[in-house]
Amino acid sequence: MKRDLIVAALPRSNGKAARKPVEPTKDALWRIERLEVQLQKLTELVRDHAEDVDRLVRIVAEDRNVIRQQLLRKHHEKVRVRKHLRDHHSKSGLDS
Repeated sequence: MKRDLIVAALPRSNGKAARKPVEPTKDALWRIERLEVQLQKLTELVRDHAEDVDRLVRIVAEDRNVIRQQLLRKHHEKVRVRKHLRDHHSKSGLDS
């Protein structure tokens, strides 16, 4: 069984599945060029990702700022209402 697998993996001499012998230097140059292309693509992807993260950070910061301002307005409104009620109660106490 092992022998059959080994024989099946060998290139056929009738030319159907046989590969041409590749020169090691050409193969190495092709691999280097391929790696350079992949590295360039990876660099572009990393740059795009960093830009996306920067955009998201800005969006979140803006949203947090809007939420903070809304909460601050609500707080100021509550303080104004309490102050108004306190002033109103103190005036009512004087009139009695």
